[in-house]
Amino acid sequence: MTGIDARGVTVTLGGRTVVSDVDLVVKPGELVALVGPNGCGKSTLLSAVSGLRSPDSGRVLIGEADIATLDSRALARRRALVTQTNRTDTPFTVREVVEMGRYPWTRTPEAAQSEALITAAVEACELGDLLERHFSQLSGGQQARVSLARALAQDTPVLLLDEPTAALDIGHSEQVLQILAERAKGGATVLLVVHDLSLAAAYADRVAVMKDGRIQACGPVRDVMTADLLSTTYDHPVLVVDHPDTGELLIVPRR
Repeated sequence: MTGIDARGVTVTLGGRTVVSDVDLVVKPGELVALVGPNGCGKSTLLSAVSGLRSPDSGRVLIGEADIATLDSRALARRRALVTQTNRTDTPFTVREVVEMGRYPWTRTPEAAQSEALITAAVEACELGDLLERHFSQLSGGQQARVSLARALAQDTPVLLLDEPTAALDIGHSEQVLQILAERAKGGATVLLVVHDLSLAAAYADRVAVMKDGRIQACGPVRDVMTADLLSTTYDHPVLVVDHPDTGELLIVPRR
């Protein structure tokens, strides 16, 4: 089983420390949501954990491997990454973009599974009627679903996602989190950045709350997502209540 173990990760950009001495562990079978205000370092931390950016200090293990020692293909066989933005000028169709998820497995025994994995990813993300459309012609929400399908088709033990629901409506946001939760239940390691606190509370096994480049708290949802901590983190009063019918946590700004 493959987890994430980040220790002492520090990232400096333009002379400013954006991520400061962060420790973060995500175990196989876990979905961890990384939350916090804009500009607090969430995306930068995710980029360091994914191997897109080298930290100034600290190290990241995916399984037993230090990602600094892995080439791009070896890394792509261990983790799939969904970023916030997509290139809008890509000439590829939806089918071709999803198929790109299988590239790391070219000329390996796992390539025999490619067609089945692509089909399953397309079905999970409800893309059947979009397969021949060009990616650049899609709405932001549709592009987000295609990017998720590519990551699912990649079939890695670790999934890293930066605001995968930002462009999605309510129904598709729930669908994405349900897919990721199922992956975690199946043994995958899932770390995602998400702004919707109620969505994080509903699906995460643990939540890491970040502010000013540091993890303020990390633990089970009800231990971490308290009104006091969230109000301090977001510099705005936050209301945390139990839904009267379902008992689920509802987290909204106090107005």
